Amino acid sequence: MSTVLSQNALEAVGEKYDADKMMIVRKMTRDVIHEIANAVKPGMVEEDAVEMAKDLLAEKGMLRGWHDVYVRFGSNTTKTFGALSDPGIVLGADDLFLIDIGPTWKDWEGDGGDTFVTGTNADKARCMRDAREIFHATRKHWLASGATGKELYDFATAQADQRGWALNMDLSGHRLADFPHAAIYEGPMAEVDFKPSRQLWVLEIHIRHPQHAYGAFFEDMLLEDQYFQ
Repeated sequence: MSTVLSQNALEAVGEKYDADKMMIVRKMTRDVIHEIANAVKPGMVEEDAVEMAKDLLAEKGMLRGWHDVYVRFGSNTTKTFGALSDPGIVLGADDLFLIDIGPTWKDWEGDGGDTFVTGTNADKARCMRDAREIFHATRKHWLASGATGKELYDFATAQADQRGWALNMDLSGHRLADFPHAAIYEGPMAEVDFKPSRQLWVLEIHIRHPQHAYGAFFEDMLLEDQYFQ
């Protein structure tokens, strides 16, 4: 199968796909991530934060997530997608936590993630910032080049290495569409041999400290600069 045909197949959408609705769900997703973050406080147990996040999503009619709701505290921020958190982790006063949600609103999928810090720990704050900076550096590389999905994650790996972090390649981008995108393609973006199209793919950056038990995550659609002002 040629690269062109492969791209056509892997970027197909369902009959209910609506680009405008996808952008509405993106905004809803980004907004609720920050609502969850604002409600998370030191002293909370991670399991309570997950339940709080689910309640917030339910209030907004974002009931059917296409993946679990993740709010990870402290050492659990090193866990990869799908891995169970260690139970009973309490958020510290100088700590960090990540949020990763994949809500579905009506027929359209959202997906997003970000990391936040409590207190003034400079190393953890740098980890949070670097996840975001690596995301945007890689996104800008996508904008400026014909880089394939694989080449984008080669670039992201180099960006993480330069900053002293390990990039988790188990979280390496994926499709997004009308629900369920997995009916079209559920593999990683890091394995596609073409330039991913805007809005149809999310870029995921999950970095970990090479010696210490913390990490950071950022995830959003591949889009142009004006969507990140």
